Amino acid sequence: MSEPALERLAAATPSGSPRRAIAMARPLSPAARLLLPLGAVLLALLLWQLAVTLTRTQVFPLPAEVARGFAELQRKGVLWSYAGDSLRRVGLGFGAAALLGIALGVPLGRAARLDRLVNPLIQLLRPISPLAWMPLAVIWFGLSDLAPTFLIFLAAFFPIVVATTSAVRTIPPAFFRAAGNFALPRGALLRRVLLPAILPRVLTGLRVALGIAWMVVVAAEMLGVDSGLGYLILDSRNAGKRYDLVIAGMLMIGAIGLLLDLGMRRLERLPAVRWGFQS
Repeated sequence: MSEPALERLAAATPSGSPRRAIAMARPLSPAARLLLPLGAVLLALLLWQLAVTLTRTQVFPLPAEVARGFAELQRKGVLWSYAGDSLRRVGLGFGAAALLGIALGVPLGRAARLDRLVNPLIQLLRPISPLAWMPLAVIWFGLSDLAPTFLIFLAAFFPIVVATTSAVRTIPPAFFRAAGNFALPRGALLRRVLLPAILPRVLTGLRVALGIAWMVVVAAEMLGVDSGLGYLILDSRNAGKRYDLVIAGMLMIGAIGLLLDLGMRRLERLPAVRWGFQS
C-alpha cells in the first residue's frame, strides 16, 4: 500500500476502537460497586494500622481504639444526639441559603442591569472564608445556635447564587420566545419554563454547597455551643486529649457527609431532572 493511502487510512481510523470504547463505558456490576469501595476502606484501615504500629506513636490511636471510642460514645448516648444537632444546624443554614440563593440567582440571571449592580458585591464577599465571620457572628448572635447556623448559611449561600445565576443564563432564548408566543403569565413562565430548565444545574450547585456547609459545621460548632460533632472533637481534644474520640467524631462527620452526597446524587437521577446530566 502506498504512503498516501496509509495516511488516508490513518486519518479515517478513530483513535479508539468502538469495541474498546463500549467496554470502557460499560457500567460496573452490583458486586463490583460494593466490593471496590469496601476494598478501599479495608486497605486504608490496614495502612492506618501499619503506620501507627511502625512509628510507635503514643498519640495517634489504632483503629481498634477508635472503635472502642465509638462504643463509649454510644454508651453515653451522645453520638447520635450530637450528630442530630449538627444536622439540624446544617439543615437550617443550608435551607435558608437555598431559598435565598435561588430567589436571588434567578433575577440576577434574567436582568443584566441588576446583575451589574449586585454582582460586584457578591464577588467581593464570596472569597471571604465563612470562618472569618466568626467574630462578627458572636457579636451579632452571641453564643447561641444562631452563630454557627449563620456561618453555615454563608458557606452555602454564595455557591448557590452563582450556580443559579449561571443556570438561568444558559437557558436558550427560544424557550422564552415560545413562552411569549403562548402568552404565558410570569407565574406560569417561572413554573413551567424557567425552573425546569435550571433544575439540573441548580441541583449540582446545591450538592456542592451542601458539602461545603457540612465541612464548615466543625469550626462553626466551636462558637460556644455545647453539642454537635464539632463540639465533640474540640471537647475530646481539650479534655484529656482523647484522640480516639477525636478520630471517631471525624469519621462520623465523613460518614454523614457521604450519605448526604449520595442523597443529592439520587436527586440528580430523578426522571424529572435526569435529562440535564445526560451527555
